[in-house]
Amino acid sequence: MQVILLSGGSGKRLWPLSNDIRSKQFIKIFKNPNGGYESMLQRAFRQIKKVDANISIVVATAKSQVSMVRNHLGAVDISAEPCRRDTFPAVALTCAYLRDVKKINPDEPIVVCPVDSYVEDKYFLLLRKMAEMVAAGNINLALMGIKPTYPSSKYGYIIPAENNLWVFKEKPTEQIAAEYIAKGALWNGGIFAFKLGYILDKTKSIVGKNSYAEIFAQYETLPKISFDYAISEKEKNIAVAIYDGEWKDSGTWNTLSEVMEIPCIGDVLTDNTCTNLNVINETDIPLICMGLKDMIVAAGADGILVTDKIQSAQIKSYVEQIHQPSRYAEKSWGVFKIIDIEQESLTIKADIPAGQHMRYHSHNFRAETWNIISGEGTAIVDGKKLSVRAGDVVNLPVNCRHTIIAKTNLKIIEVQLGKDITIDDKIIYDFPEGVN
Repeated sequence: MQVILLSGGSGKRLWPLSNDIRSKQFIKIFKNPNGGYESMLQRAFRQIKKVDANISIVVATAKSQVSMVRNHLGAVDISAEPCRRDTFPAVALTCAYLRDVKKINPDEPIVVCPVDSYVEDKYFLLLRKMAEMVAAGNINLALMGIKPTYPSSKYGYIIPAENNLWVFKEKPTEQIAAEYIAKGALWNGGIFAFKLGYILDKTKSIVGKNSYAEIFAQYETLPKISFDYAISEKEKNIAVAIYDGEWKDSGTWNTLSEVMEIPCIGDVLTDNTCTNLNVINETDIPLICMGLKDMIVAAGADGILVTDKIQSAQIKSYVEQIHQPSRYAEKSWGVFKIIDIEQESLTIKADIPAGQHMRYHSHNFRAETWNIISGEGTAIVDGKKLSVRAGDVVNLPVNCRHTIIAKTNLKIIEVQLGKDITIDDKIIYDFPEGVN
């Protein structure tokens, strides 16, 4: 059995803590067993490994989020989308990757899981059962079903059919949803299983190709369609594994607040007149809330949100009106925050944990200056090593090759100067010989 963990998506519904680079699954908001905080991605990965430590997992994510995935999970197998296209292309690309790159047998059961469901461990215990369903060869697709508590237009429905099989219908109106529920329908729980060869055959019929190289090269031309619309709705040979436990979709501020174990995270003060209030403050500035009821307050590098909980579901259209670069990102080497933007300069604060380092790179259109504000490390500039510590300044002219290695936890203020400062202005090189 092979698990595909879907960790893509954009960052509009949980703004300002999520953005185009750091989408919702990377926000550390859940308490972990060690008393710290973990992200949706870390929680889902931990729960899967808890129920079966030997399960093989590949994370399907956007190319821009690969570094962040590694920052959260370490050395995990990744299938990276060149651009965002929705869940069917992401699953198709990952399945082709498993066959062509990882050499997985086409008869291998594949189980696809989202990362944004807040569930108990037994949700993931069903993975093995669903894999066994498709491995038996009697069905093409296994879905997870959840007993609905009300008619909702937010979820897909799995409806009983003849011969102990089921059919799938994606996101109906509330009226039709009520009719489905009267027939014994279940909510779609977000997990589906199939044999690897099944989805590769479907990919061939839908897009005309199923090799990893072809799909990757032409990814932006693939239909932008969900797995449910492309596959589940059309499949008649479906079996269902039923999950009976806590299940919440934590993809909006209102639903996320329902699963926050601590109502306020960060430097937050509230008075005793606040009720049903959830606050997350990722800034270094104190945040005081007084007299707030049924609200969410979130403050981060990209902005500040103050909203009624129910109204928070409408945030996406407003975030789309904001045009600014993402001011917060996690990289494989650490974290950076943009703290100032001018016409021909950009100032960021970088935090690099001990033992980590930036990639060895250069820029064609900008110069940089590193101001070391704490910690110790080694800067490498055009192959030369420089020991640096708090108070040191390193000047990096246009086109020079550079990186920095953190000996201890290192904090840097980096000032970028140039007329064309973009994330694309970067050339990556191998480390100089003798440096690792």
